[in-house]
Amino acid sequence: MKFICDTQKFSEICSNVQRSVSTKSTIPAIEGILITTTDNSVTVTGYDLEVGVITSAPAKVEEQGSIILNAKILCDILRNLPSQTVSIEVDKKLSAKIKSGDAEFSLLGINPQEYPELPTVNSTFPISVKGELLKDMIRKTIFATSENDIKIVHTGVRFEISNKLIRLVAVDGYRLAIRNEELDYEGDEQIFVVPKKALNEIIKLVSDDEAPVAMNIGKRHIVFEVNNYIIVSRLLDGEFLNYKAAIPTNEKTKVIANSRMLINSIERTALVITDRTRSPIRCIFDEDMIKTSAMTTLGAANDRIPAEVSGERIEIGFNNRFILDALKVCDTDEVLIKLVSPVHPITIEPKEGNSFLFLVLPVKL
Repeated sequence: MKFICDTQKFSEICSNVQRSVSTKSTIPAIEGILITTTDNSVTVTGYDLEVGVITSAPAKVEEQGSIILNAKILCDILRNLPSQTVSIEVDKKLSAKIKSGDAEFSLLGINPQEYPELPTVNSTFPISVKGELLKDMIRKTIFATSENDIKIVHTGVRFEISNKLIRLVAVDGYRLAIRNEELDYEGDEQIFVVPKKALNEIIKLVSDDEAPVAMNIGKRHIVFEVNNYIIVSRLLDGEFLNYKAAIPTNEKTKVIANSRMLINSIERTALVITDRTRSPIRCIFDEDMIKTSAMTTLGAANDRIPAEVSGERIEIGFNNRFILDALKVCDTDEVLIKLVSPVHPITIEPKEGNSFLFLVLPVKL
């Protein structure tokens, strides 16, 4: 195999693919990037048996072939090459010679036949979503996925696609995030859970425009087509939480607050809270005011902001990080907060519409 490629472009696609490469495995092949050439392009693949990323770049191909090269070493080399072009030539002993300007490297590769085959999905009707919209929906839910893999299905985001609607849901036992949007879709209902790692790749690879992302859904895997990238991911099995039953419907207090003012107030109050002095934020919703306070061995903090409060006075405690995670992904100037009691979860919604809903469990004061 021998080809010449633009250094910057080849480095870019290899770096993007590297994120899906396994860093610790008993299978050396999946610690590398599979490089394959065709008539006028070079294709690179990374796969850790859970998520795979495939993309390509134009190249002058003098001899077709394929090889697996260690991902970290290859990407480190490409980032430091001196010339605008790079040539890679592989001999029959799987030794790869990398040249750029006066720099030259030699890497021992792995037989490409040792690379695991990526799953394929045969979908008759792929679902198309605007890239910028999908990225926003993922960003507004992925923060609430579980870090605990005791229940694997909760480490991913649940997709619900039905007539004219797409909904993403994430839950971790302490909070819930829901994002709704209209979708031009009239097929059968589709429900599946995508691992966090695959969705993080989509966030990184989707450009901030309306270019569509195609989703091809199978029984065990899903394929996303994002710009010039293909992301293949397994789907997560298991019984997802009945999240609809967890959402309170009998709120006693409603609060309309400025999103930025509330974020700033909680952040100021949380300055006396550290990992070693973990303590809840105390919030009092009363008389057109939200009062926040915290007390730890380091000191105390008090703050207040104006708000529209209707209903009963409620004093409640929260994990400051959980509340901030939700508020910081709200894209509205004002939010509607609904409360039932100091021991029931609160919900955070837009003042108008139902594009998102965040639920956070309280902490005992």
